[in-house]
Amino acid sequence: MAEPPESPHRSLYKVVGSPPWKEAFRQGCLERMKNSRDRLLNKYRQAGGSLPRGAQNTLLVQEVMEEEWNALQSVDHYPEALAQVEEPMDLAVLEEIHQELIDQEQAIIREYEKSLQFDEQWLSSTLAEWEANPLICPVCTKYNLRITSGVVLCQCGLYIPSHSLELTEQKLRASLEDHIHEHSILCPHTPAFLVTEGTEEKSSLLMSCLACDTWAVIL
Repeated sequence: MAEPPESPHRSLYKVVGSPPWKEAFRQGCLERMKNSRDRLLNKYRQAGGSLPRGAQNTLLVQEVMEEEWNALQSVDHYPEALAQVEEPMDLAVLEEIHQELIDQEQAIIREYEKSLQFDEQWLSSTLAEWEANPLICPVCTKYNLRITSGVVLCQCGLYIPSHSLELTEQKLRASLEDHIHEHSILCPHTPAFLVTEGTEEKSSLLMSCLACDTWAVIL
């Protein structure tokens, strides 16, 4: 059975006499872009959530290629071949690598935007549910909170002794909504809630976010 024809992209790396640095450079660039996800997303956020205007419309591709090029030049067994790229085949290979990196960069951004959309939907649905229903426990997100004489209780086991006899469901709901909204302005990720175990001091309800490394005292 005849083997399926190779793509032009792959065949470029198997031309007789073609030096091995091309595939090494390609793999290094792709791995470097993958490991630079946080740096890429920081640039994307700084750009206002959009790609810059220009012919290439990329945020990190050129930096990644230059970094990998410099790293490859420092390897002993790839010296003279990297000194100058003039052959059309070499330029074509570099152009294909450049396009692969653009595709990978855009895929990372699309994944990030989907995550943002999911978190926005979660925030909207959570706030809508809180406004329409009895106050849902932010720790278990399953049962309703009860507040009796300032003591906050939940069927999941949450128990926060009285911080104030004037505490009501409306006040706690407003505090939760305000902190969630303030966090959403600075960070797109979903925060978590937990209760500190009180010893000398009373237990407290905290909101924390691992993504932006912030926390706030709700109660």
